[in-house]
Amino acid sequence: MADTTGESVVHALCEGWHLPGPRLSHPISDAPLRELTHWAANLRPRDIPCRVLKLAASQVLSQLASIRAGLAHPLGHKLVAAFGRPLQRDPRASAAVLAALGSWLNLDDTAYAGHLSNSTVAVPVAYAHARRLDGLHLLTAVVAANEVAARITASATLGPLRGQSAVHTHLAGAVAGRLHCDMAPAEQWLDSLGLAFAMPNWPLMRAFLASDARLFNTFTPVRTAMDACDAAAVGLHGAPDIIEHEDGFLARFATVPLPEAVAKGLGRRWHTETLSFKMHPGGPGIDAAIDCAAELHRLLGPIRPEEVAEVVVEASLYTLFAGRRAAAYVNGPGSPLGALVLDTPYPVATTLLTGEFSVDDFASPALNDPDRWALADRVRLEHDTDMTRALFRSEAPFGEAVREAGDRAAPWIRGFGGQDLLDMIGPSGPERHDFSRSTKATGARVTVRLTNGRTLSRGRLIPVGAAGPDTHLRHTETVREKFLALGGSHRVADTVGRLHRMRPHGVRRWIEAALTP
Repeated sequence: MADTTGESVVHALCEGWHLPGPRLSHPISDAPLRELTHWAANLRPRDIPCRVLKLAASQVLSQLASIRAGLAHPLGHKLVAAFGRPLQRDPRASAAVLAALGSWLNLDDTAYAGHLSNSTVAVPVAYAHARRLDGLHLLTAVVAANEVAARITASATLGPLRGQSAVHTHLAGAVAGRLHCDMAPAEQWLDSLGLAFAMPNWPLMRAFLASDARLFNTFTPVRTAMDACDAAAVGLHGAPDIIEHEDGFLARFATVPLPEAVAKGLGRRWHTETLSFKMHPGGPGIDAAIDCAAELHRLLGPIRPEEVAEVVVEASLYTLFAGRRAAAYVNGPGSPLGALVLDTPYPVATTLLTGEFSVDDFASPALNDPDRWALADRVRLEHDTDMTRALFRSEAPFGEAVREAGDRAAPWIRGFGGQDLLDMIGPSGPERHDFSRSTKATGARVTVRLTNGRTLSRGRLIPVGAAGPDTHLRHTETVREKFLALGGSHRVADTVGRLHRMRPHGVRRWIEAALTP
């Protein structure tokens, strides 16, 4: 299954962190999208540090695990009934289905900036399978797509849309992922992105929270991107300044536009290094709370809701913000999934009772368990100011954007949390030279107070799998655990470290095995 090549470049990738000498040069210009597409279209494996390629391999396995989860859920069955299986003869159709299946349970990986993997992995996987690409080509396409999508998303991060609602991420990720697989010239990239961003998607929060429309939050932009690529291939042109023009994307989608983020530090600031791997469904910001609740379950043992006086979850303003938006829609077992995946009380209560939280907990019979909802009623959220400060000091999800903006970020910060937030976080400090030490500090502290007077508490600043020192060192093991927990085979998990050496037929079989129930 893991057939290998003997190419010297592949061996070099395994031998050390970097390949000899930077090969790429790119023009410095005032046209950031042109600069970015020139760089990305010409990106080759030897231009990418080995540590970044290794992260991309973990990202592929992690997102395939998320796709497996979406495929197993009842709503995933309906999506497949409507639009076909994940792997189809037409890679454009495969790309959209793969993107949708991996996104809506909030098990998708994130970075600075954006929920990248729904397009930056799904589209290269679809095209690598259909075009019979080797493993190194697949991983290079993933990195290229990450870098393009993350930078364009970062340029609008200080705006009204963030996280999964920033679906424009997938216009960029899908275009870049497909065109790198096709080895398309830079001008075709520029036209494709110009066309894709001509009418960028803007989701309505009501639909996002109250219906099954969440399944389309990546499906729709990926389809749009595929159409844009087809159009550019036959000679249709997009506006090359669509991102930064006064009548363009940032003018509508950013409160504080950061056009300079689009091409900043190409070949030096690898946004792929800001990846966080989602170990639990749901979000944003609930991962640390679930980690803490799992620890407390091990200490408490089996408990009944009536034995608990209250559960207090202290978290950053980011977690509280998402929870407030979802709370109005969460009212028990019949709650819409779009809101439930943003809720904190239900997953914390479930984890305290069972010791874990999985995709199955978002479907019956688990979702109908009255004990979970009884305990969820005892969970309340509190703001922890130190965690909010730590959140803004980290790169993801938006700390680096605040640093890049400097004083310009003040209106966005006030809009997010008022003048008190601006005063609380203080000066933003200098932007990062690179992202090799990036973090995502979406912390939480969970305190359980029992009716017998006993109190137990656990906290963590960086969730398991999120960007930080432990994930930088252990991401291979971490995503392996995720893949196996979601029913993936040991054979696939144990060969991801050789993905960069697989020949085309080995890659094709590996992808098929990864998605086999």
